[in-house]
Amino acid sequence: MIWRGYILALSFCCCCLLLLAAPAPAPAPITHPSEVSALLAVKKQLVDPKNNLRNWDKGDPCTSNWTGILCFYNLGKDGYLHVQELQLLNMNLSGTLAPELGQLSHLKILDFMWNELTGSIPKEIGHISTLRLLLLNGNKLYGSLPDELGYLSNLIRLQLDQNNISGQIPKTFANMSCVRHLHLNNNSLAGQIPPELSQIFTLLHLLLDNNNLSGYLPPEFSNLPDLRILQLNNNDFSGSVIPASYRNFSRLVKLSLRNCGLQGAVPDLSRIPSLTYLDLSRNHLAGPIPENKLSENMTTIDLSDNQLKGSIPGSFSDLPSLQTLSLKNNFLTGPVPTNIWQNMSFSTSARLKLDLRNNSFSSIQGHLNPPVNVTLRLEGNPVCKNANLLNVNLFCGSEPGEDKMLTNFNDSIANCPIQACPTDNFYEYVPASPLPCFCAAPLRIGYRLKSPSFSYFPPYIQPLEVYLTSSLKLSRYQLSIDTYSWEKGPRLRMYLKLFPSINVNHSSTFNVSEVQRIKHLYTSWTFPGSALFGPYELLNFTLLGPYADMKFENENQGISKGILVAVAVGGVACAVAMSVIITILITRRYTGNRHAMSRKCLSTKVSMRLGGVKYFTFKEMALATDNFNSSNQVGQGGYGKVYKGTLPDKTVVAIKRAEEGSLQGQKEFFTEIKLLSRLHHRNLVSLVGYCDEEGEQLNLKEA
Repeated sequence: MIWRGYILALSFCCCCLLLLAAPAPAPAPITHPSEVSALLAVKKQLVDPKNNLRNWDKGDPCTSNWTGILCFYNLGKDGYLHVQELQLLNMNLSGTLAPELGQLSHLKILDFMWNELTGSIPKEIGHISTLRLLLLNGNKLYGSLPDELGYLSNLIRLQLDQNNISGQIPKTFANMSCVRHLHLNNNSLAGQIPPELSQIFTLLHLLLDNNNLSGYLPPEFSNLPDLRILQLNNNDFSGSVIPASYRNFSRLVKLSLRNCGLQGAVPDLSRIPSLTYLDLSRNHLAGPIPENKLSENMTTIDLSDNQLKGSIPGSFSDLPSLQTLSLKNNFLTGPVPTNIWQNMSFSTSARLKLDLRNNSFSSIQGHLNPPVNVTLRLEGNPVCKNANLLNVNLFCGSEPGEDKMLTNFNDSIANCPIQACPTDNFYEYVPASPLPCFCAAPLRIGYRLKSPSFSYFPPYIQPLEVYLTSSLKLSRYQLSIDTYSWEKGPRLRMYLKLFPSINVNHSSTFNVSEVQRIKHLYTSWTFPGSALFGPYELLNFTLLGPYADMKFENENQGISKGILVAVAVGGVACAVAMSVIITILITRRYTGNRHAMSRKCLSTKVSMRLGGVKYFTFKEMALATDNFNSSNQVGQGGYGKVYKGTLPDKTVVAIKRAEEGSLQGQKEFFTEIKLLSRLHHRNLVSLVGYCDEEGEQLNLKEA
């Protein structure tokens, strides 16, 4: 009989091995149900006039490639797929943000930029502890900032700019210990800037301009070790001064405090080694301009519209990268030093703009013959009345405005046949292609520098091209900066065109994976930081012509292959395990028989009954405890283990099962049962029954 059991077990094992060897479809992975319901709730509160989210009710979010949804490659520990990114940039969506967003507990990127969303920011977003990018800029959100956003301890970038958010900046934001980019500009925020923000030692860019902030400038900000940009323009810090501690910034590149109602003196900032851009214009600053030399990196100095007195510092004549010096509308006196431009070496793309209007400059120190790269404005100064001064009239009149939109024209395609590119499919010549007149379809990208550290772009076009193409892992000729224009801020808006490589079979289009790769680099903000170009923002990523119907494959599509491999490996492992298990079972069968015999030696072959005490069979005990499942174990001691059990009448009991080493003789066991059955006290649990079948000793008490 024993060997028959072994043979049956071996036969079963062989059948299992055959089943494992046969190809069988693995269960399809699905997104966690709570995340599916959260996404459906999100859609319900959105207005989608272009029907961009039309596939959000078809199939599974991760495996069916719902628009804007990116998921993890692998199943989570809970056996489900999880949403990693929600990317809904520039989809003309309106409506409100659903609180159910907080249920996307594995989300890393939440992107609703450049839509028409209204309502407040749900506090539940603060519960997404995995969130790294929260991008809600360019909407119409209102209400106050939830304190709960301060719980986002893994957040790197918070962009809430260009909304209608009001109230104060929560002090809890100081808890965002990983945040590098805090962009709250262009809202209606009010009150004091929390000094606690100085505790965010990872902070690189703090943009709070164009709000209704008041109070004082926190001097503690100078303790921020990595701060590159402090931009507080157009707030009301009336009566406040620029803290003297600001001269101690160690890595600051841009300080912009324009139109803030500031008083006092211009601080000496010569100790800031990397300072490149300084704008203190339109305040009430008085006194002289500090004489000490600023950083040689300086491109822009704007001290206009203040109450400054004295002369132009001689150190301003030793700033080789200077592009803009604006001192207009002050009370400055003395001569205009021509060595400001005479000491500079101008490249063909360089420019220097000197705006000295409406001061009290009475003379020119040197020859008034600046090169064509220099724009000098002197109107409103006494020197303009000196008719004997050669050429002075050339710099005392009004100057025409600059072009709003500039085109970066490349003449290398001027001789290409006009009709050779199929313009109806959005193809065009690659301007810098090493292959003459190479025709291809570009990706069109709206791109904006939010706070660049220069005021004149042409000298930095080539460095920006190098920066972008190296970040995108493209060749220089694959990028064309088509047009650019300065906007209020100042911000630099441009349209980029990216062309496919001619080295890949001279293909005139990007393939799907390459488009997806490039888009993800932009939308995940993985570009290396640049102090010169500052933070950027993606305005649009337009797919036209051959890219118009391109469908991106969700990252999780790689899951199915991984799971198949895992199943195959698991099948082999299972087969090996089955062999081991059969061996163990045979061994245990022999050992178990000896243990059972040992148990039965301690009791008679016929179980005894005690009057007045309910008797249970061993089978009933096994059913009550799910075969003594470890999940039902609630205790253990020297006598054995205690299990939670449920009787057929739904009574819940505690079942004590004696271990082999603690088994009593039958007489002693029944003596204990009799004693327990007679004990009745409000502080003691009552005996329900017992079992002494199959060499077992169990008693049941009320749970």
